[in-house]
Amino acid sequence: MKFTKMHGLGNDFVVVYQKDPLNESPRDLARAVCDRHRGVGADGLVFILPSERADLRMRIFNADGTEAEQCGNAVRCVAKYYYECVSGVKKELTVETGAGIQRVWLDVAGNRVDQVKVDMGVPVLQGEQIPVTIRKDRVVEEPLEVDGRHFAFTAISMGNPHVVIFVDDVVSFPVEAWGPKIETHPYFPNKTNVEFITVRSNRELDMRVWERGAGQTMACGSGACASVVASVLTGRTGRHVIVHLWGGDLEIEWSEQDDHVYMTGPAEVVFEGKWLGSDASF
Repeated sequence: MKFTKMHGLGNDFVVVYQKDPLNESPRDLARAVCDRHRGVGADGLVFILPSERADLRMRIFNADGTEAEQCGNAVRCVAKYYYECVSGVKKELTVETGAGIQRVWLDVAGNRVDQVKVDMGVPVLQGEQIPVTIRKDRVVEEPLEVDGRHFAFTAISMGNPHVVIFVDDVVSFPVEAWGPKIETHPYFPNKTNVEFITVRSNRELDMRVWERGAGQTMACGSGACASVVASVLTGRTGRHVIVHLWGGDLEIEWSEQDDHVYMTGPAEVVFEGKWLGSDASF
C-alpha cells in the first residue's frame, strides 16, 4: 500500500490515494499504521476515494481504528495532495465527507499548494443533534462535574461533536488528565472532542485539544472552528479569530452572511512510502 505522510499544523496523517471504493472498514489497518512504535505513526489513516457527488471523497480512521465523520486538518491535506498529485488544475474543489460535502479553495504558488481554505459549514448547536444528552436548542456554558471538579462547557457539532471549555491558562492545564474523562462522559453518547481555550483578545485564542479516538494532538481544525463559535456565543471574541494551537495558527471566520464557518491554514507533505504489513491489500 503506497502512502504519503502529511500533516496540518502537526496533526499528522497517513494519506492513501485509491481509485476504487473501500470494500471493508480498515479498522485494524488504521491501528497498525498509526502506531508510532511499530507502524508509520499518525493521528489518523486517510483515504482519498472516488465520489459520485463531489470531486473526491475522504474517509478518515482515527489511531484507535474508529471512523470520524470529518476532520478539518485532514481535508486540507487531502486537497493539497489531490491538486499536486492528481488534478493539477482545479483550485476549487468539493470533498465528500461523512459530514457532507465541503468546498475547498487552494492558494497555489507555482505548482505547490501554500494555504487551503475550507467551508466547514453551519455549526450545529441543538443538543440532540450534536449529540449530547442535554435537550436544549443551545448547550452554552452548561455545568459539568467530573471526578469532583466543576467545568462549564459549550457543545457544538462541526459535523463531528465538540465540547469547548474555557480555562485561565491553557499552557499549564493538564489536558491529558481531563481530556479522556470528558471525552467519555455519559453526557456525550458518541464520545466527543474536547477543546480547552484561553482567550488572548477579541481576535485571538490559545487552544489545546483532546481528540476523540486520537488523544492529545498538536492541532484540530474542526475544534478550532468550534472554539470560535463558542467564543462568539459566550461574548468572548468577534467572528474573525486567529486560533493559536501547539502546531501553529489557523484563521477562523464565522460568517454573518451565510452562517458558515471558514477555516484557512497550511498542509504539508513529509514523506512517501510503502506499507508492507499483512493488511496491505486496501
